[in-house]
Amino acid sequence: MPGHRSISEAEKLAEAKLGGISISREQMAAVANIHRAAMAVRQHVEATVLREVDLSWTTFVVLWVIWIWGESETRHVAEEAGISKGTLTGVARTLESRGFIQRAGHPSDGRLVLLSLTDDGERLMRRVFPAFNAEEVFVTKQLSLDECRGTAESLRKVVRQIEMHGEERRQELLAGSTPPPRRSGRRPKNQA
Repeated sequence: MPGHRSISEAEKLAEAKLGGISISREQMAAVANIHRAAMAVRQHVEATVLREVDLSWTTFVVLWVIWIWGESETRHVAEEAGISKGTLTGVARTLESRGFIQRAGHPSDGRLVLLSLTDDGERLMRRVFPAFNAEEVFVTKQLSLDECRGTAESLRKVVRQIEMHGEERRQELLAGSTPPPRRSGRRPKNQA
């Protein structure tokens, strides 16, 4: 089962499978381990701190974004949270029904919606974030403070590379063609 293999075992299996294929192994390992670390942290925090308050990672991130940035347009919240506007719609409904956020129309553009924390949402974040941060300390316990700073800066560089050059690279890879539409993963229903 994949979940029962260590990182070093997975890397050895990948090396054996890729054998003579010309690839950049160090970059592959860096990106693979970014993903592994992100998933491990997410699963750990969802199973501990967030489970106690019945939040998913995504609902917590949406609350965090609104808590830090204050009242914000939905499109900005979705972008900062790294989710689609459609996903945000469902998350916002859930958080609103639980009394943690409220929606309001934009004062000058009726097409836009603003999200803000309620007093209960503010209290929740003030209570949950210290416990969340304690788990951030736990998962980085094997890193020195200098290693934490270095890791954070290295990851910022990865993000900056994508922000600065990602669209240019996407266009280069498309070579002028139009990309196929994104799929939701659902197959179209048979039309009778």
